[in-house]
Amino acid sequence: MGILTGITVIELCEIFQGPLAGQSLADFGARVIKVERPPVGDPLRAGDFYATEHHLMSGYFAATNRNKESVCLDLKSEAACQTLHSLLDRADVLLHNYRPGVMERLGFGYEALAEKNPRLIYAAASGFGDTGPMAETAGQDLLIQSISGIASKGTAKTGEPNYLNVPLTDYASGMLMVQGVLLALLERAQSGRGQKISISLFDTAVSMQSLEAASLLNYDYETRWFDRSLNFAAKAADGWLTVLGFFRPNPLQLICQALGISDLSAELGLPTDREQLARRAEISELLAPSFLKFTAADAVARLQAAGLLCAPVLTYDQTLRLPQVANNGMLKTLSVPGQADMTVVDHPLRLSRTPHELRSAPPKLGQHTRAVLADLGLSDEQIAQASGAPT
Repeated sequence: MGILTGITVIELCEIFQGPLAGQSLADFGARVIKVERPPVGDPLRAGDFYATEHHLMSGYFAATNRNKESVCLDLKSEAACQTLHSLLDRADVLLHNYRPGVMERLGFGYEALAEKNPRLIYAAASGFGDTGPMAETAGQDLLIQSISGIASKGTAKTGEPNYLNVPLTDYASGMLMVQGVLLALLERAQSGRGQKISISLFDTAVSMQSLEAASLLNYDYETRWFDRSLNFAAKAADGWLTVLGFFRPNPLQLICQALGISDLSAELGLPTDREQLARRAEISELLAPSFLKFTAADAVARLQAAGLLCAPVLTYDQTLRLPQVANNGMLKTLSVPGQADMTVVDHPLRLSRTPHELRSAPPKLGQHTRAVLADLGLSDEQIAQASGAPT
C-alpha cells in the first residue's frame, strides 16, 4: 500500500516532462492510467532506435512509464471523447502536456471538467505557459536552454552556445508538477475541491537561475560561478578532475601542499583567492605538469585530504558503475515480458516508513484498454470504436 493508494490519475502526456510526473505518482501508489493515441502511442515508444530495430521495448519509454496502465483512445472520435469524459468523472487527477488551447478545443478544458467533477485536480504542463505571446510556441528542452540563458552559460567565454545533453528542464518541471499535485491533494482534503495547476519548461528554467537573477536584477552584474574562485579543470595521468577553490582563503597554497610542490602562492606573491583568480590561466598552466604525475583518483584523494573541493570528471557510464549508485539503490531491474530484464534509474526520493514500489513493468501499447474500458461498462463494440486500435 503506497501513500497515494486510492488516487486515480489520468495521464495524457508524452515524452519526458509529463510521463515523469505520472511515474512519480505511480511509484508512490497512485493508479495511473496512461491514455495514448493509436496506432503508435507515446513517441518515446519509437524514439529508441536501437530498441526499435531489435523489436525491444524502448529504453526511454521504460525509464518513465513503469507502474502504469496503458489505454488507447482515438480522441478524433466522439466515442473516444465520451469515454475519456467517463474516466475523468471518476478520476482524482488529470495530467496533460498538450499545447495551450488543445484540450479546450477537444472539450477537456479545466472549467468544463470541473463542472462535472469539482474534485478534479487538473495539472497542465507546457513549454511557455498558458497565456502570453509565446504560449503557443513549441517547447523543447534544448530550445528552452537556448532561450532561457542556460546555453550561454558555459565556462568558456567563447560566445558559442553550450547545450547540456540532459533534459534538465523537463525533469525539473515534471517534479514541480508532482509537487503541485500533492499540494492540491492536501488542500482538497480540507476544501473538498480540486483546482488547476500550471507549470512550464520556460518558467522552470527561469526559476532554476534564481541566484543569478538576483545579481542581474538588483545590481546589474552577471554571476558566473566558475569565475568566482580559483576553479579549473586539471588533466591527470589517466583523465580529468575538477578543482574548486571555493571557501578557502588561499586555495593555491593547499593545492601545492597536496601535490608536494613548493608554494606558488608565495613565489608569485598571490596570498589570496581573489588575487589567484585574476591569474587563473597562468596558475593552471604552472600546475599542469604536477597533476600529470598522478592518476585522477590519486590527485582527488590528495586534494580532498588537504581540504579542497574536487572530483573526477566521469562519463555517465562510469558514474552508473560507482559503488555509491548501488549503495543508494538508484538502479532497478524491470521484468519485461518477451525480452531480457531491463535496468532503469529509480526514483531518488526515500521515505523511511512508506517507501515507493516497483509494481509493474512499463505497459505495452493498449495493454489495459479492454480491462479499463470494460470497467466503465462499455461493450466490446464500444471499446473498439473508442480505442481505434486492437484491444
